[in-house]
Amino acid sequence: MSLLDCFIGLALSLMLVSPLLKTSAELAAKQIEYEKVQSLTAEAERALELIGRAIRMAGFRNTQSLSASSKKISSSAPFISLQKGKGFRGSDSFLIRHELSDGVDLDCVGNVLTKERTKGHWAQQGFLVERQATAPKGFKVNGGSLICQSLDRHGRMQNTTVMNGVNQLSIDESSTLLGNANRSNSGSRLFVVKLQMTDGKALQREFSRTFATRNPQ
Repeated sequence: MSLLDCFIGLALSLMLVSPLLKTSAELAAKQIEYEKVQSLTAEAERALELIGRAIRMAGFRNTQSLSASSKKISSSAPFISLQKGKGFRGSDSFLIRHELSDGVDLDCVGNVLTKERTKGHWAQQGFLVERQATAPKGFKVNGGSLICQSLDRHGRMQNTTVMNGVNQLSIDESSTLLGNANRSNSGSRLFVVKLQMTDGKALQREFSRTFATRNPQ
């Protein structure tokens, strides 16, 4: 077999193999994207569940431990404090207050809530999005960090990073899904929470859920 025959055979082999290699590369890329989407979805669902649990607890009063001091605080401070557009990329933030139940209560990072983790009889939990603390200064990032706010054992507010890769957090109170009559009777409020996640590159996904408070506001 001459050298020319070898080159011809090699060229024919490449012509046959190239489509297979291209297809394999595309399948691999789609598999990687699918796994990233699944990871973002799992992270978003976890974050939304934590946020929803906090919203549902807002304003909880333990009838066995009602006191004059707690009543005084409830009249001067709202059970849900919402701040619009002050976080990373215009993200919203919120802080909720509730008393402890007779069971086991957890904050947004899994700490068991005790009297030491309260302030004026009230536990406090909040969420906001900040620039990733681990990112070097001046370095462009495509996502921020979801921060959980809760009280430590000395009643001081502490910030804990729940996850990275959050582009934006949006929280809006809904007035259309809950009529004024129903709201006045039940005292509950509806909040639409939207979480935009990113892999730090081109992949972005938005997740949305609606949560209702369970306690009179």
